[in-house]
Amino acid sequence: MKADNRGILIVFSGFSGAGKGTVMQRLLEQYKDQYALSISATTRPPRPNEEDGREYFFKTRKEFEKMIEKNELIEYALYVENYYGTPKAYVEEQLSAQKDVILEIEIQGALKVKELFPDTLLLFVAPPDARTLQERLTGRGTEDVSAVGARLSRAAEEAAYMDAYDYLVINDTLDECVRQVHSIIRNEHRRVSRNREFISKIKEELKSVPKGDET
Repeated sequence: MKADNRGILIVFSGFSGAGKGTVMQRLLEQYKDQYALSISATTRPPRPNEEDGREYFFKTRKEFEKMIEKNELIEYALYVENYYGTPKAYVEEQLSAQKDVILEIEIQGALKVKELFPDTLLLFVAPPDARTLQERLTGRGTEDVSAVGARLSRAAEEAAYMDAYDYLVINDTLDECVRQVHSIIRNEHRRVSRNREFISKIKEELKSVPKGDET
């Protein structure tokens, strides 16, 4: 008899520039048999080389709003006139297949998921310090000084919610950060609250095991 093997729903959040996307991708590459990346649904049109069911589940606005109406999404948001959301059915399918499902979403969405699904594991990815975050944002070379400043201001606001997460992971060295994340998730599988079925079964089995002079 094995402990309960259902997958865990995991949410990755973190400051822009903390490297959460890179950590997540490396985790998926190194442990591809254990993790699944949640695929979002969206109403935006597919870009060249994007495929339905790979990058996104592409929906019409009517289809997406029907999913909202039927409560088929874990969370959703309207961004630049397009809907984005996490379909329940796909996540449930992967969890039942014993895959740990990873969602990369912003803080407000993460807290909403945790409220609806208390067993969700919330991981916050942070840089070792604020100066490193600034250097990473500047080093991208894709944004001007004002845009970097805006992201740093946003990070200062987001820091207020770090206490709501289950684990904090410092992304200083990428490989070490990935190792720590994987270790946290493996240990989470052994949490008593995730193994009620195993505990119940072994309690019942022990009642019928011969004891002492009964052998």
